[in-house]
Amino acid sequence: MAFLTISILLFGLLGLALFGPLGLLLGGGVGFWLAQRARRRLLVARAQIEQGYLQSVFSVMGCLCQADGRVSAGERDIAERLFTQMRFSDSQRAEARAAFERGRAESFDLDAELARVGQLTQRQPMLRQVFLQVQLNAIAADGEIHDAERDMLMRVARGIGCSDTELAQIEAMLDRAASNGQATSEASLKDAYRVLGVSDEASDAEVKKAYRRLMSQNHPDKLAGKGLPESMREVAQQRTSEISNAFDRIKSAREAS
Repeated sequence: MAFLTISILLFGLLGLALFGPLGLLLGGGVGFWLAQRARRRLLVARAQIEQGYLQSVFSVMGCLCQADGRVSAGERDIAERLFTQMRFSDSQRAEARAAFERGRAESFDLDAELARVGQLTQRQPMLRQVFLQVQLNAIAADGEIHDAERDMLMRVARGIGCSDTELAQIEAMLDRAASNGQATSEASLKDAYRVLGVSDEASDAEVKKAYRRLMSQNHPDKLAGKGLPESMREVAQQRTSEISNAFDRIKSAREAS
């Protein structure tokens, strides 16, 4: 809306300066037309980016689920539940299933796919986190994370350009998923610090600052504004829940000590 208003005003004033009152109307009309045209192009470009992002989500998921040599019923079930959660139409489900099967094929070029995801999310690190959250959910679906799946998820994280801090966060989530919530309190607390990206020697103020920063960066509304498909909102909310739970574990442990 702001871009539309500015475009109308600029071209309207230009028309006024060149041709008088009639030029004001003509210039405003030209500004409106150009703004609408630019908006349509942006919407088309965004739709193409979102489509590419989703295609990569499911093709990489297929490759990850195949990492241990087979795709379990649980892994297929979570893919289908994700289709439902994302409110896919029949045609969208068919495209997602095709992408999943493409990822399972021996000919699938995982590194090339990860490079594309890295380009799509280059300036949006939080979209990388949502991408990885989906992959983690998939490989944890059968209640067990195999070493081959773990190794491949870390390969995926590095392939899409994750930093050392992000890699530590993913490892923490992997450890928690692998333990099925049965980790010792000491291990759970260690994972919580890694999820927030701080050390156990951080001050209370530093822990709270890291928590607030991550919650702000990962808010579904903010991610949507940066290109996250609306259909993946609930997946993004899982990430904020992980962050919130980590902060609560640290806060409780510090209050008890």
